[in-house]
Amino acid sequence: MSDLANRTCQACNRDTPKLTDSQIAALRAQAPAWEVRGYRLHRQFRFADFVTAIRFVDEMARIAEAEQHHPVFTVNYDKVDVENWTHAISALSENDFILAAKLDRAAAALST
Repeated sequence: MSDLANRTCQACNRDTPKLTDSQIAALRAQAPAWEVRGYRLHRQFRFADFVTAIRFVDEMARIAEAEQHHPVFTVNYDKVDVENWTHAISALSENDFILAAKLDRAAAALST
């Protein structure tokens, strides 16, 4: 399987296939810090301080816009909670895991 962070999200519509449980398990192996909650992916990112958390949000916005795949997030001082799912199908698609991997990479870059 290719590195998800180097892939590009594909346009989705209501005909986009929902991932099966076995597909989710296989993709989750490449984004292990993310928790599957129903039909959404969730992760809490922790940073050194508020400024770094906001830098992550800025980078997340840049990535999401480039991928045309937009997560829902909440900032609480040094923590950023992110939920990601494919809105068009109200389920998980490969795009959710691609975005998750890209966000993991962005967070790691801010932590160094």
